[in-house]
Amino acid sequence: MTAPPRTGEFPLSRRRFFAATAGACGAALAAPHAPADDRPEDLRKKVEDATDKGLEYLKKTQARDGHWEAGNGAYHVAMTGLAGMALMMEGSNMKEGRYSAEVVRAVEWCQAAQQESGLIAANRNAGDFGSYMHGHGYATMFLASAYGEAEDKDQLNKLERAIKRAAGFSAKAQSTKKHKFDDGREAAIGGWGYTSAADETFDEGSVTVTQLQALRAARNAGVAVPRETIDKALAYLEACTTPDGGLIYSYASAQGAARKGSERPPITVAAVAGSFSAGQYKGELARRWVKFCKEKVPYAKGRVPHDEYQSYYYAQVAYALGDDRYGQMFPREDRAEWLTWTRFKAAMYPHLLGLQDAATGEWKNGLVGPVFATAIALAILQLDKGVLPIYQR
Repeated sequence: MTAPPRTGEFPLSRRRFFAATAGACGAALAAPHAPADDRPEDLRKKVEDATDKGLEYLKKTQARDGHWEAGNGAYHVAMTGLAGMALMMEGSNMKEGRYSAEVVRAVEWCQAAQQESGLIAANRNAGDFGSYMHGHGYATMFLASAYGEAEDKDQLNKLERAIKRAAGFSAKAQSTKKHKFDDGREAAIGGWGYTSAADETFDEGSVTVTQLQALRAARNAGVAVPRETIDKALAYLEACTTPDGGLIYSYASAQGAARKGSERPPITVAAVAGSFSAGQYKGELARRWVKFCKEKVPYAKGRVPHDEYQSYYYAQVAYALGDDRYGQMFPREDRAEWLTWTRFKAAMYPHLLGLQDAATGEWKNGLVGPVFATAIALAILQLDKGVLPIYQR
C-alpha cells in the first residue's frame, strides 16, 4: 500500500486540481483577443518585457523556504514545479542565471517534500489526502529538468536519487487494465488517477499526461524508465480516444467506452503533448488527435473552460509541430489551413499580453490563482528559447 501524503497537499476536500481550473471560465471573462498589428520586432519587445515582469512576479512571490502556492494557499507542489520550470525556461539553473537562487531553493524544497516512497507531497495543509499525483508529476519534471544543469557533485547525487525515487513511485502508481481495441488487439493499458493505483483504481487523462512528461524528463536525465510503463500509458490514451479523435476524461469512469460526443478538448491537447514527449509523432492515431485539436479546440479566443491548462499543452503541441510537421502529416491539405507554431503564437502572444497585469507582472485569470496563471503564460512565451529538453522539438 502506497503511503498517503504526510498532510493534505491538496486541501480542497476532493476538489481536484484539474477540476479547479474549470473555474477559469467563471472568472472575469475577457473578450476574444484579435492578433496585434505590431511589427514582429515590436511584438518581440513586448513579449520580452512581459516575460521579465512575470518572472519578477514569481521571484517576489516565492516563499522563504522555496515553495509557491495557489491563490487559496493550496497546491504547493504543483505550483512549485510549474513556477520553477518557468524560471529555468528563462535560462537560469542551479549554477547560474538571474534566478539561480530561486531555482536552488525550489529544488531543495521539493527534495525536502519527498517521502520515502518517492512521492513528492507537501506537509503544509491539513485536509484532503485524495489528490497528489498532479503535483508529483510537475515536481518530478522540474527536478529532472534541473538535473541537467547542476554541477555540484553533492547536488547531482541528491537530485539523481530524488528523480529515481520519484520516477519509481510514478511507475508503481500506474493502473493496469486489459482493453480490447476495435481492431481485435487486446493490450495492457495503464493511466494514473489523483492518487496511486495502490490506493484507488481510478485513472484519468490529465494526471496521465503529467506522469508521461515527468517520466520523459526523468529519462532525459539518465534515469531508466520501464518501457512497459510508457507503452501502457500510450495504450491508455489510445483506449480513451473516440471515433472523432478526441479523448474522454477517464477510462475508469466511462467503463472503457470512449463514446463520440464525450471528448474533452483540454485533455485531448494534453494527450497529444504527452505523446509527443514520448516520441509518438507518426501514425494514424497521432493524425487523428492533431486533426481533432485543429478543428475542435480553440485558442486565443477568450475565456473557455480549463483555458490556461489547455493553452499550456496546446502551445507545446504547436511548438512541436513547428511550421512543417503538420504538412508532413497531412500533405494534401492547403498550407493556409495548417496548424503551425508561427500561426499559433501570432494569435496567442497578443492574447496573453492583453491578460497580464502591467503593474504587477502577474496573470490573474483563473480560479487556481496568479502563480499558476503566470507560470503557464511564461511557459508559453518562452518556448522559443528552447532551453529545457522536455519542451524541445
